[in-house]
Amino acid sequence: MSSTSTHTATPPSEAARAILVGVDFGRQSAKQGFDESLDELALLAESAGDTPVAKVIARRQAPDAALFVGSGKADEIKLLVQAHQAHTVLFDQAISPAQQRNLERVLGVPVADRTALILEIFAARAQSHEGKLQVELARLQYLATRLVRRWSHLERQSGGIGMRGGPGEAQIELDRRMIDDRIKKTKDRLKQVQKQRSTQRRSRSRNGVFKVSLVGYTNAGKSTLFNALTKARAYAANQLFATLDTTTRSLYLEQAGASVSLSDTVGFIRDLPHKLVEAFRATLQEAADADLLLHVVDAASPVLDEQMAEVERVLEEIGAGQVPQILVYNKQDLLADDQRPREIVDAMLRPNGSTEPTPRVFVSAIDGSGLAELRQLISTAMQAQPLIPDERDPRFDVDPSHLLDDDEPTSSDPSQA
Repeated sequence: MSSTSTHTATPPSEAARAILVGVDFGRQSAKQGFDESLDELALLAESAGDTPVAKVIARRQAPDAALFVGSGKADEIKLLVQAHQAHTVLFDQAISPAQQRNLERVLGVPVADRTALILEIFAARAQSHEGKLQVELARLQYLATRLVRRWSHLERQSGGIGMRGGPGEAQIELDRRMIDDRIKKTKDRLKQVQKQRSTQRRSRSRNGVFKVSLVGYTNAGKSTLFNALTKARAYAANQLFATLDTTTRSLYLEQAGASVSLSDTVGFIRDLPHKLVEAFRATLQEAADADLLLHVVDAASPVLDEQMAEVERVLEEIGAGQVPQILVYNKQDLLADDQRPREIVDAMLRPNGSTEPTPRVFVSAIDGSGLAELRQLISTAMQAQPLIPDERDPRFDVDPSHLLDDDEPTSSDPSQA
């Protein structure tokens, strides 16, 4: 077993300093998405407000049951924590509640895994009523698995007749019951939001509106492209998960002489927690119900193939794998001249095993190149799929009287907040 450590300068004292840890399990690494550079974990940490100060990579055949990385590597990480006066240690893979508890005892600082980090970012970024409910549900489901023996100050008691448990056990049960109740209430409220979305989709379908959704890996430039196409003011930034809430705008296509409905959805990421996908199903439903998907790809990313495959995997999981696509290779402005394509529009096979080539267009949402060609491809796709709304579709049978009064329109536009 070998390992490497990389050190960087310690940032100002006011920054939250974090040690990043990744574990390579060899043949399993491809399946688990091991990132030897830990670049994506560093971006996640920065998005959460932390500053990475050191990276540690361990190589093992299997996770250590108690400490995930083993006792020797845990001691090495502890020395780094002390040397950098770090506030937290972040793991690139999911760790169990017992492993988290043991690591915190050894390292002396809070420990979080990739899932917890993503949830923290989502909690800070959600703007709409629906987005906040979805994040709350995912966080509660994650917390529910981490209640066992988290109260060292409430030790279990025993000794007398009938004494089967003490304050610690009672506290755990109380907290579990409270979390279960909150999960149930949050799910009920989300069902109401889903009904509202069904009503909105019913209205668009009955009006014959062609629905287009932007999908793609996080930070591929979806929101910037959305703004460039619709002249909207949706929030866009060069960071992971800059946009969480779905924003929908009308896009007029001169080539077709008609408008389409264009939606910007949450970005996907490697190892996106299943519970998070499940909690965000109402938002991701926009993609599943779309007539056309614009799969936005960061053309400047060195791992764009892996990112595209991950997007395809999540699309299959939410039932949108068979929705027609246009591949939009964005960020052409970041490519060197010898890396730019000869043709702005061509076609390629998608990584989902499809035998039919998918249209591809190379664009830059920053300088506007390729946007005219993208509009033409959308027009062609719309004309090839005439929308015939079916008034008898049972999906449209929604009673709007059941909707919550405090449900807010879904939008990530700051001006709408």
